[in-house]
Amino acid sequence: MLARLSSRALGRRSLCGSLSSLPSRFDGAWLSSHAAASADGSLPLEGYKVLDMTRVLAGPYCTQILGDLGAEVIKIEHPVRGDDTRAWGPPYAKYKPDSDQQGPGESAYFLGVNRNKKSLGLSFQDPAGVEILHKLAATCDILVENYIPGALKKYGMDYDTIHKINPGLIYASITGYGQTGPYSQRAGYDVMVEAEFGLMHITGNRDGPPVKVGVAVTDLTTGLYTSNSIMAALLARAKTGRGQHIDAALSDCQTATLANIASSCLISGEKDTGRWGTAHPSIVPYKSFETKDGDILFGGGNDRLFGILCDGLGRPEWKDDPKFKINAQRVAHRNELEAKIEDITKTKTTQEWLETFEGKGLPYAAVNDVLATLTHEHTKARNMVVEVEHEQCGPLKLVNSPVKYSETKPRIRSPPPTLGQHTDEILKEHLGFSDKQIQNLREKGVVR
Repeated sequence: MLARLSSRALGRRSLCGSLSSLPSRFDGAWLSSHAAASADGSLPLEGYKVLDMTRVLAGPYCTQILGDLGAEVIKIEHPVRGDDTRAWGPPYAKYKPDSDQQGPGESAYFLGVNRNKKSLGLSFQDPAGVEILHKLAATCDILVENYIPGALKKYGMDYDTIHKINPGLIYASITGYGQTGPYSQRAGYDVMVEAEFGLMHITGNRDGPPVKVGVAVTDLTTGLYTSNSIMAALLARAKTGRGQHIDAALSDCQTATLANIASSCLISGEKDTGRWGTAHPSIVPYKSFETKDGDILFGGGNDRLFGILCDGLGRPEWKDDPKFKINAQRVAHRNELEAKIEDITKTKTTQEWLETFEGKGLPYAAVNDVLATLTHEHTKARNMVVEVEHEQCGPLKLVNSPVKYSETKPRIRSPPPTLGQHTDEILKEHLGFSDKQIQNLREKGVVR
């Protein structure tokens, strides 16, 4: 889902008048300092600072990628509630008996997309909180936000205003429908965008209703597109010396990822062919089949692979059957062939079929649940699940960064933070606040 903080959360008035006193972040020497920061083989984005004004999934997923690559990510959270997903449980990682935190623990949802970040608990309802945001924006390289278009303007946090303060800032806006267009003021949630922009229509069983994908895939692809765009904008800044505004919309990213299905409709001028479940509209057999204890998926992508499948199923005669010999005929006789295959696959367990086709060259796979995926031998071999030590919860297992680098290696440097865990550190180290100033802000409820 993509959620946005309300405009009321930003405060009751703009502090634009105080912005002129803030220093510009950009100057010529600054570029070389960042280049030097990663010249020794350290993480690619080490030395870059991100002001993360997002919550829930698309934005946090984007900024987590930046954090994995070495950026310092300052996550702005409501000082009482924090990110919405902190309350999205169970399950929770329970606090240790000696923890100073209260409640059921840290939610699994929040833990999944907020590693390598620092949490600043900050009230947007107080002008002093907005002033802190202005000062942080003046010192950051990247700002990522997911507010309704236009909501930040009257608080002096819109791109035009921040660009004057910090011309080198990369300012990324993640919204449901973008900064322009007839839907730009709509709230943008993943499932709504899946529905309106084609994905749900092509997802689900052939004769069943449209369904959403099992994870919020539109949020995730938008987060990926945005992180990629931010890094491209950093490269552009190295050439031009200027930052820019990135307008990332779930609706646009969803449309882009319709990929070959969209291309087919554009070229043919016809509607898509609807839902196919695990099957393929142009290849047979290419779907999951029931086994004695689960499901297995076969990919007979060409006639040679179909022959391997026939041999493995004990039906070599199908290779010369006129109804099945070539793919076009198999497509024409889809229902008959798929039924025959499933009659056979039901006679053995999934593991028995995996062993039958091991090393034969046929694409095949068990249909695993998520826990089986996380404990899969290949998942372990690729180091995709790692254990980190959380100060309040103890050892936690998290999904690792997926891409392997030969030199600069993304890693989990810090576990997901507790709410306001780094407030003092950020205010002191980045803004030069004294203990007394921080205590005064805390007593007023401005910070946590």
